[in-house]
Amino acid sequence: MPIKQKIGVIDLFCGIGGLSHGMYNKGFDIIAGFDIDKTCRYAYEYNNKARFFDQDINTVNKELVNKLFEGYDIKVLAGCAPCQPFSSYAFKNKNKDQDKYDLLYEFGRLVQEVLPDIITMENVSQILTFKQKPVLADFVELLKKNGYHVDYDVVYCPNYGIPQTRKRIVLLASRIGEIKLIPPTHDKDKYKTVRDVIGSLPPIEAGEVCKTDPFHRSRALTDINLKRIKATPPNGGWKDWSDDLMLDCHKKETGRSFGSVYGRMNWDQPAPTMTTLCTGLGNGRFGHPEQNRAISLREAALFQTFPENYIFFSPEEEVSVTKASRYIGNAVPPRLGEITAESILNHLESIKDHE
Repeated sequence: MPIKQKIGVIDLFCGIGGLSHGMYNKGFDIIAGFDIDKTCRYAYEYNNKARFFDQDINTVNKELVNKLFEGYDIKVLAGCAPCQPFSSYAFKNKNKDQDKYDLLYEFGRLVQEVLPDIITMENVSQILTFKQKPVLADFVELLKKNGYHVDYDVVYCPNYGIPQTRKRIVLLASRIGEIKLIPPTHDKDKYKTVRDVIGSLPPIEAGEVCKTDPFHRSRALTDINLKRIKATPPNGGWKDWSDDLMLDCHKKETGRSFGSVYGRMNWDQPAPTMTTLCTGLGNGRFGHPEQNRAISLREAALFQTFPENYIFFSPEEEVSVTKASRYIGNAVPPRLGEITAESILNHLESIKDHE
């Protein structure tokens, strides 16, 4: 039996709207998104039919949030705080992004002031073992003190049809009753692979823009990097090169652990995790499986499960590879937004059945 209640979503740290779009696809009303990156406005508003607020979460108050939620039966507050401070890179750079550690506490402040019906939060799995502050434990404790049933777990994205080896913690909380993420939708034999996702795209050269799709464009390569990718066999990487192509850092013991950089993706496996630097050859295993280039913007967006009709820039704006890569790498995969929405719908159905 379909849910007849009107479900409204406010998305904090919304970026260009990956999470929102997944929930939008499942019939939720996306009311508004908040982010300090004002360049995300066009993509967020155009694709999700919602308002974008260029506003720091520290300045968002309950009066504004409550006003936006007016008229909705079920109020959903989403908050996927920037994950950089909890990443493995941040562990080695402890003075970087210190102010971002408190973003989840600000999210908690708004939860406590507004008391929305349902909360969803996504972040990197390292937040579970983050040593500087018990950020996640404090957030869960706050939710429970305010009457929420809480469920969270580490999600391996291929288990939900997302074609990249991303691992993320997904939290759901409800004041209505018990809530859980739906079971995995894919097993290992049915994981979506690189070939499934980009195998049919037109071939392009490094630095070329596809004639039929302006978003299918790749970064140009220097002469030495072009030689390097040409010397990289299928599924290979820099360890397959001759000495004259290797970087000095790779010849040192400390550099040998970075085996994925300059690597080619495997046609028959999911892609690696998309990052804000995923269109750069030297930033990970971001080489095309057989073409001599790094993956294109379109390929990165498809690995993140953005549909081909998702618009990233206004018609008046030139496509920026650097900006688009940041948008894509920072985004929650829309498919994960759909999984979250399906979990919320299941939750509401189960509550309705027990009434």
